[in-house]
Amino acid sequence: MAESWQRTVECGALREAHVGTSVTVNGWAQSVRDHGGVLFIDLRDRSGLVQIVVDPGRDVTPAEVHTLAESVKDEFCLSVTGRVARRPDGLQNPKLASGAVEIEASTLTILNPSKTLPFLIEDDVTVNEETRLKYRYLDLRRPSMLRKMRLRHELVRAVREYFWREGFYEIETPILTKSSPEGARDYLVPFRLSPGLFYALPQAPQQFKQLLMVGGIEKYFQIAKCFRDESQRADRQPEFTQIDLEMAFATQDDVLNVVEKMIIEVVEKFTEETGKVVFQKPFPRFSYDEAISRFGTDKPDIRFGLELIDCANVFKETQFAVFQNALGSGGQIKAIRYPGGASAPRSQMDELVKVSREHGAGGLAYVLVEATPGEMRGTIAKFLSDEERVALTEATGAQPGDLVGFVADKPEVVAKALDGLRRFLGRKLNLIDNSQLAYCWVIDFPVFEKDDETGGLTFAHNPFAMPQPGDLDKFDTDPLGMRAQCYDLVCNGIEFASGAVRIHLPEIQVKVFEKMGLSPEQIQERFGHMLEAFRFGAPPHAGMAPGLDRLVMVLTDEENIREVMAFPKLGGGRDPMMEAPSVVEAKQIEELGLAILPKPEKEAAL
Repeated sequence: MAESWQRTVECGALREAHVGTSVTVNGWAQSVRDHGGVLFIDLRDRSGLVQIVVDPGRDVTPAEVHTLAESVKDEFCLSVTGRVARRPDGLQNPKLASGAVEIEASTLTILNPSKTLPFLIEDDVTVNEETRLKYRYLDLRRPSMLRKMRLRHELVRAVREYFWREGFYEIETPILTKSSPEGARDYLVPFRLSPGLFYALPQAPQQFKQLLMVGGIEKYFQIAKCFRDESQRADRQPEFTQIDLEMAFATQDDVLNVVEKMIIEVVEKFTEETGKVVFQKPFPRFSYDEAISRFGTDKPDIRFGLELIDCANVFKETQFAVFQNALGSGGQIKAIRYPGGASAPRSQMDELVKVSREHGAGGLAYVLVEATPGEMRGTIAKFLSDEERVALTEATGAQPGDLVGFVADKPEVVAKALDGLRRFLGRKLNLIDNSQLAYCWVIDFPVFEKDDETGGLTFAHNPFAMPQPGDLDKFDTDPLGMRAQCYDLVCNGIEFASGAVRIHLPEIQVKVFEKMGLSPEQIQERFGHMLEAFRFGAPPHAGMAPGLDRLVMVLTDEENIREVMAFPKLGGGRDPMMEAPSVVEAKQIEELGLAILPKPEKEAAL
């Protein structure tokens, strides 16, 4: 038996074609207006709004319905049955899809009243974020949040349909697993049946998807939930979602082509709704070394120029001591051109220096290019010879009225400082078109890098990444010179996905672990199951994992990942709605064989 309030049509679906029919709609009272005894209720569900008219002067509306409607307040949950009528001329609302019609109420049921709201359910109301997340179920009712949740749903469906068409199997991997190589970032789960043993929540399904390739699945994907216990940033959460995939008998190009095709298809599918377009197709590819050289980062924003310029040849005979010392100690001198910067006030010059220092440089030297050829002024102009001025103009392409800024230091300092300055100038000069999604590939990452804490080697990108074939003989002679078959997908200066051709030969995987300083016992304890699997005919395989949350972020112009997740955590990993994390009963702690120890004073104060 149907309930009296059972919906027959959604609020936002009503059109002139419904005029004269009887319908039942359900939703929340967006607003209630009293116009001389005639009540107007804007009823909202996830599809949109429709206007309800409660007029005791109309033949369809009983007096008791009007009396009940007078008690309705904002966000009461209602069911209304009535006749669809055309709105009078001049009173139609072109901003609403249902704005040509209204419902003349014949029955009204209050399904649930609402207490006074902590904030209005409107998009243009400023609300403290902690309050929003404490009452997230109310925040989700706002039209903008509903649009983002619907877009996320549609995007997931589009991704699934794409991989199904490409022949991938969707397979779920375990949430309770073993601690990863980056164990300090794992969330641990005590194993009740054997105190002292722990599961870990996966930072990624990395090992399982590789084992699926050994298992003959060949093409796997998953909308995977991942967990990482690390400091919160605008684009990170302790739990997040990625589009995880792996392919057997696949090269780097195979993976890049599959992912690139997927991204373009998904972005263009939603262009009409989001206004976003792909900046360049096919996506440009930069080696890691090229990206650092040209942009100062392995996450370049390629929507604008202002690339870094190596000035080592310009100043190879320099008499300027700062530049001499940099080049003499194996450092670099690089420049960035600020078009029109010579006319900027002194306060802006100081701002450029400040930005450079904030990104690690000792300061910023600069020259201002005058209209007269060869004429320059600025902090280091007096140190430049005529030959250096000519060479500098040619190297940088500087025009009269431009500013050329320099950083001279260790390569990593130069890269970081000029990357920060480049991004600052891109925003300041309005060079960035936010409708453009500028994807690019960064490939050929180092296999190893120095561990600042231990002084030894650690993996630079992924411990499971296959070295380039020509570098396999460098393990003992030049490990820092080895390059891996690794690749990142970058969008608008943000890392969007990471992946690699995996090591499928156990002897190579063992060498990588040994170079990282792991003992044979540690290798066996942590990775014995994988090495064993690789000895049973493991195929060559490769994969990656684009971030779903970040994809929704760029499509909706959101700068914070919390805005595109239904139930995110605040900074520090707190959930004010569920009041988590929370204290648990002493009995539970005892049953798990655990003890709670006080933090050291220094750590507790953080």
